[in-house]
Amino acid sequence: QVQLVESGGGLVQPGGSLRLSCAAHGSIFNINAMGWYRQAPGKQRELVAIITSSSSTTYADSVKGRFTISRDNAKNTVYLQMNSLKPEDTAVYYCYADLRLIAGDWGVYWGQGTQVTVSS
Repeated sequence: QVQLVESGGGLVQPGGSLRLSCAAHGSIFNINAMGWYRQAPGKQRELVAIITSSSSTTYADSVKGRFTISRDNAKNTVYLQMNSLKPEDTAVYYCYADLRLIAGDWGVYWGQGTQVTVSS
């Protein structure tokens, strides 16, 4: 019913930038919060950033001042602009959306994950 499609990951040198995108497709009535989590090898999945339907944002302390989350409600898309990347930002990044289906059910949906590698 709903699919979240991510793009924009890749390999970048320390200090570089990447922009991740995540578009939600399907029988969507409206979307509440959208956001990004990441999981590095051997570590638990952790919150990176969240943006609500009113564009209120929350960031992990480790990315404040370097990452910016935004969304385009008309396109059901969330973005993560990542600047000044560090090797410790290396992880698989997952987007999520807390949304309501046309049928009326609320649920949290996840993307398939996109790899971000920061290395020289």
